[in-house]
Amino acid sequence: MEGWWTPLAAAALAGAVVLVVGLVVARRRRPTAAAGAAPPAVDLLRSGLQATRRRFAEQIEAALGRTPGDLERTLAELEEALVAADVGVATAQDLVSRVRRRLDRTAAPDDVRRALSAEIAAALANGAPAEPSARPWVVLVTGVNGVGKTTTIGKLAALHAAAGRQVLLVAADTFRAAAIDQLAVWAERTGATLVRQAPGSDPSAVVFDGMKAAVARGVDVVLVDTAGRLHTRTNLMEELRKLRRVIGREVPGAPHETLLVLDATTGQNAVAQAKTFAEAAGVTGIVLTKLDGTARGGVAVAVRREIGAPLRYVGVGEGVGDLRPFDAREFAEALFAAEGVAARSAEP
Repeated sequence: MEGWWTPLAAAALAGAVVLVVGLVVARRRRPTAAAGAAPPAVDLLRSGLQATRRRFAEQIEAALGRTPGDLERTLAELEEALVAADVGVATAQDLVSRVRRRLDRTAAPDDVRRALSAEIAAALANGAPAEPSARPWVVLVTGVNGVGKTTTIGKLAALHAAAGRQVLLVAADTFRAAAIDQLAVWAERTGATLVRQAPGSDPSAVVFDGMKAAVARGVDVVLVDTAGRLHTRTNLMEELRKLRRVIGREVPGAPHETLLVLDATTGQNAVAQAKTFAEAAGVTGIVLTKLDGTARGGVAVAVRREIGAPLRYVGVGEGVGDLRPFDAREFAEALFAAEGVAARSAEP
């Protein structure tokens, strides 16, 4: 009896183990689709703007709480709070002036919050990424070293590839071998084609080859990396002008977009960089990176006002999906989405 029962029991036990394991695996697999879904853009922005929002909320709440019932003093305090949040003096004055026109002397703190949120959204309006309207659609990407320019290009390549577009990367930052190697990794990761030459090559020659390849292969989008050597500012700006001429000669009407990548953690220094590049590069859009690592997110408003170019994308993390197309209303809502500052944007 014992010899007959033992193998049967073992078989039953093995079957039970297989069943349990199967149930566990199935249970783990079921939520995969939901877990893999991208979180809502507003939630990502709220998370990315946490440091900025905390500082902003503290300053705003202090301003609103110090002078209840006195609108003019409240607005004066509000202006100081905006300057402290790296919005900049001129931009803070302009925002407060616009908020004042929305309110009367009996305005409550919530009215001030709503008005400010609406004015921030209005100041940052019309910043959605431009949709490719030519083929190839050529994007020149500029910015100083260290702002995340090459990584931004890789993430842009991923966004375009996800939209079904064929992408070509041009490694025209020939002064940094690491930048060329980094683009090669992104090209492999995103399925993009890479045009490169040896480190130290003439950037214009690389761009020339890139434009020829883009036209010959019929690609949809071309992303051109450039050098960012501020210590030779004059040479850098002249090089950018030359690159633009080469691109325009080979692809009429290009570059169709010139993106300036700025590091949000540098605060008002980002505004100074934006002015310098805008003079030489014909900047048509801003990419603001590293918003998740700074309390200086107010610089987004300052940059928009100072150079006129709209924000196209914001970076709120290290992941590929953390480069988000910019939406002014979502940004304003995320900035105010904190305990005690839950003002939603009103219609501008």
